[in-house]
Amino acid sequence: QYDNNPDHYRGRNITYFDTIESAFNYSEEIENPLIFIHAGVYKGEFLIIDTNVAMVGAAAGNVAENVVLERDTESTITFVEGARDSYLGYVTLKFTPDVSSSVPHHKHYCLEVTENCSPTIDHCIIRSASVVGAAVCVSGKQAEPNIKHCDISDCENVGLYITDHAQGIYEENEISRNALAGVWVKNQANPIMRRNHIHHGRDVGVFTFDNGLGYFETNDIHNNRIAGFEVKAGAYPTVVLCEIHNGQTGGIYVHENGRGQFIENKIHSNNFAGVWITSHSNPTIRRNEIYNGHQGGVYIFGEGRGLIEHNNIYGNALAGIQIRTNSDPIVRYNKIHQGKHGGIYVHEKGQGLIEENEVYANTLAGVWITTGSIPVLRRNRIHSGKQVGVYFYDNGHGRLEDNDIFNHLYSGVQIRTGSNPIICRNKIWGGQNGGVLVYNGGLGILEQNEIFDNAMAGVWIKTDSNPTLRRNKIYDGRDGGVCIFNGGKGILEENDIFRNAQAGVLISTQSHPVLKRNRIFDGLAAGVEITNNATATLEYNQIFNNRFGGLCLASGVNPILKGNRIFENHNAVEKAVSTGQCLYKISSYTSFPMHDFYRCRTCNTTDRNAICVNCIKTCHAGHDVEFIRHDRFFCDCGAGTLSNQCQLQGEPTQDTDTLYDSAAPMESHTLMVN
Repeated sequence: QYDNNPDHYRGRNITYFDTIESAFNYSEEIENPLIFIHAGVYKGEFLIIDTNVAMVGAAAGNVAENVVLERDTESTITFVEGARDSYLGYVTLKFTPDVSSSVPHHKHYCLEVTENCSPTIDHCIIRSASVVGAAVCVSGKQAEPNIKHCDISDCENVGLYITDHAQGIYEENEISRNALAGVWVKNQANPIMRRNHIHHGRDVGVFTFDNGLGYFETNDIHNNRIAGFEVKAGAYPTVVLCEIHNGQTGGIYVHENGRGQFIENKIHSNNFAGVWITSHSNPTIRRNEIYNGHQGGVYIFGEGRGLIEHNNIYGNALAGIQIRTNSDPIVRYNKIHQGKHGGIYVHEKGQGLIEENEVYANTLAGVWITTGSIPVLRRNRIHSGKQVGVYFYDNGHGRLEDNDIFNHLYSGVQIRTGSNPIICRNKIWGGQNGGVLVYNGGLGILEQNEIFDNAMAGVWIKTDSNPTLRRNKIYDGRDGGVCIFNGGKGILEENDIFRNAQAGVLISTQSHPVLKRNRIFDGLAAGVEITNNATATLEYNQIFNNRFGGLCLASGVNPILKGNRIFENHNAVEKAVSTGQCLYKISSYTSFPMHDFYRCRTCNTTDRNAICVNCIKTCHAGHDVEFIRHDRFFCDCGAGTLSNQCQLQGEPTQDTDTLYDSAAPMESHTLMVN
């Protein structure tokens, strides 16, 4: 070109060449040479760079788009030992192999950086049509390029492949819409990748495997077809301050002995779980925001492990953390809240040490434990849920120790269907449906818990359940202390049950518990009431200072009694009867003193109505009356619900039928599982 038009180049002391290859060969004799590559498409050039040459695209408009280097065999450009300080910038690199050719090209690339060199690749556009291999390959010890501001997109293979102990710095690159992973890191490779945009890949965003490493900081990884970040087979990356979101499957997937640290990332809006951990993997997931997933937050299964700590996990469609199939993570100091499902779900023989988390305001149970699972939960705060606090069902076991469980719309703890947890030293309060509910064959050992200020019974035991309660303090309940009915059993030993609004212990409907060495005192109703064909074994209990009486037995009840001390009870019921008062005077319609009750045929009261003995004598004198039994009731005559007004009581109250048992608890229906 110079020979054809020398006037065009007049006044410039620059050497001109028709090919990049010839310019490079010429430059090898020059120290720190600079080659400007002018606009054009340079095909078939054989470029292996082994010096500190700088090659820069030079063209009008978008420079890189107008300076194109293209090959269809072997690598488009290769940097090898000697290219320690070389530079390539503002060009397009293309690798377009002939698909009909029989020449294998799986080890050929657009850009190849080999061992012992550290070129700078800047503002390049990199495209590969090869369906195998990668667009960019960095391999070998001391392969340490600085690749920045490049666009590695629309390739039919992997975008960036770093392997075999290679390192390097990769910053502010656009890596998108590639057919395979955006980035592969394997075999002890340890790159530093910062501020890259890795998105809309047809496979995973970043894939570290076969002992790959890497430090990944402030990358935006999103809308990839598989996980945003995958760790496999001994890989051990560090991922910090990245945003991993809108993945078509999950956010982070760690499997087959994967490890790594994931710290202060935002992981959100992924179609599957934000983080998956499985098959003996053991990553550290720390101080991340994991939120608004279309399924769960963190999902640990298939013997996964991991340290999950100090994360903020919220707004996920399924459980915030799910642990299953013999997985055994450590979960601590997390906030798990505002989930559209439950908080923590442990099932199918899941394990785990779950400590000092705050689990609150979830739509379903705070914690579920089921199907042979045995986690340990210690020092958590589980509160303000819209259903149960901790729910053991279908042979869920484990230990619940030193937790605060409070302010749930249902019970604080529910145990059913063969579940047998150990529940020790917890504080359980503020349940709108009671403190602890054991039902449908539930078991469990409850020891040294504080159960107080619940809206219904502190502990419910029903339907063939048989728990053991030892040395608990059950007090200040807005209903009864312990309520056992519908065939409930149980052993109650050495508990303090006191200051409850209803009976300290109510036993009803074919139940038969054993009470030994308990102290039942300072109740606002009776100490122990047994009714409705129930019985009990009471040995060496102290029952004292209760308002209505100590031990109150309905008609036909014959418990086994041995060595009990029943003393200094106020016996308000007997006192009211002996002074001619209507029993409604001492009970209102909120409690149920035990005494003789009657029906008046003249006033046509039903079986659901009850009239105390003094109203029979006074208000229904001369009527056709019938003794029903000695049992729990409040007086409907005094309540003003009968046709003629009570002469012993003041103004009538709301109409209500007499209830012989405390209101039944709501059973949790949180069986919509992940």
